[in-house]
Amino acid sequence: MDAFYASVEQRDDPQLCGKPVVVAWKGNRSVVCAASYEARKFGVRSAMPAVRAERLCPEAIFVAPNFTRYRAVSKSVREIFTRHTDLIEPLSLDEAYLDVTENKTGLPTATLVARTIREQIRQELNLTASAGVAPNKFLAKLASDWRKPDGLFVIQPDEIEAFLLPLPVGRLPGVGKVTGEKLAKFGIQTVADLRKIDLSVLEHEFGRYGVRLHELARGIDDTEVVPDRPTQSISAEDTFEFDVPLAETDPMIRRLAEKVWSASRKESRIARTVVLKLKTSEFKLLTRSHTPGSPPSSCEELTDIALSLRERVKLSPQKRYRLVGVGLSNFQAREDDAAQADLFSDPSLKT
Repeated sequence: MDAFYASVEQRDDPQLCGKPVVVAWKGNRSVVCAASYEARKFGVRSAMPAVRAERLCPEAIFVAPNFTRYRAVSKSVREIFTRHTDLIEPLSLDEAYLDVTENKTGLPTATLVARTIREQIRQELNLTASAGVAPNKFLAKLASDWRKPDGLFVIQPDEIEAFLLPLPVGRLPGVGKVTGEKLAKFGIQTVADLRKIDLSVLEHEFGRYGVRLHELARGIDDTEVVPDRPTQSISAEDTFEFDVPLAETDPMIRRLAEKVWSASRKESRIARTVVLKLKTSEFKLLTRSHTPGSPPSSCEELTDIALSLRERVKLSPQKRYRLVGVGLSNFQAREDDAAQADLFSDPSLKT
């Protein structure tokens, strides 16, 4: 979806159409959730501090996020997807992979499926979406960003090399600032440069990710579209109005733990690891985690573990923090489910 949250706001309030819209709570501690394309022309981007967005675009109209509404629209988009395939892997409220190798409508090509889905979104929801069509997930993701907004880009199998080779290596998934700098030391700026490096060298320098780099440089990605992928983690965080010392984060941690515990009750699996996230006033990110002998069995237990994780932060007591987060991860099947699975997998018990 194109500038999803901002586009929904512009659709629902015609006075916002054509204007620079920033979805964020206005204030010193807020960050941008989304920016319309009119705002992006000024350099406003998601995850940017709201105060910086305001400096870059003084004419911006700030709109408080309404995630209940965004989730409802996302559900409507998903319903359109399901007319064409059940192989849908959501990445977020506004993005998903679809495997249309076999599609429900009998359309002869993936390009026609993408074109039809985009038109249905436009006609029924009055929103625009961009689509990438390619032989695998990695290439489809790249293609989906190629002609935004309201675009469709197709990479045919015989076009992969011509498309990939000129790209900066920073366009490859997993190549951030640190990896990019390390690759640059080897004189690697483009995918074409990366192709020239032996697999053994990449493995030596980057471990298992070196193999992934070797494959991506050749357009290889065998990962499947996985519908209803199990939850990997649940978290909640809060950015404070004013920076606070660690000792004063107690009420925030308790509130976030309650929120996370409530969300975890909707999962069929159970989490084993508790995570505490902190961000200092200098924007340094810290995480501490603990996996107890048995999973947290109550909100109180989760809260106690999260609070105790603060003791593993060895910074000065005078250090101040701008953000705290609590999370659950390492989800596994509940013991009774696992026991039942073992029961039915035991050949001696089969009749």
